[in-house]
Amino acid sequence: MKKRSKYRPRRIILDPVSWVISGMKPVSSSSEAINLKIKNHQALHEVTQGKADRNSVDILIAAMNMSEALYIINADLGKQYATEIKAAQDAIYTMAKRGVAKNKFLFTGLEMQAMNTGMEVHDAQLDTCTIAELETAIKYVYEAIKHRRARPIVEAV
Repeated sequence: MKKRSKYRPRRIILDPVSWVISGMKPVSSSSEAINLKIKNHQALHEVTQGKADRNSVDILIAAMNMSEALYIINADLGKQYATEIKAAQDAIYTMAKRGVAKNKFLFTGLEMQAMNTGMEVHDAQLDTCTIAELETAIKYVYEAIKHRRARPIVEAV
């Protein structure tokens, strides 16, 4: 049996100049940033109303993972708020563990405060980061999940 090659071709960028220029633009200049903020806040609203499902929790987890990745990629994007982001991640983790066991996703008061602060930091990061930084942060999150550095939420057996 022939050994598989490890070579994988890179994607080809047809217009590299516009790709570089678009990477320098702030995320807030695109309409996608507004849609992303709406999606994040809608998920948070569903959790506060008691209507949340696993998808809403996954959206909140992704938002806080992106917050952490953004300040790791660029320290100017909220390194001073690392403890608040970590508190929000811990709040989501405990809420999700409880929610999987009880099949109802709700925050406690302290968890809700931590999550609100974390969401404010995430919104501020989205206002100031560039598209290239956001893409790098997405790659960082995927690598963290791939290499099992993320905490999985599983049912307690």
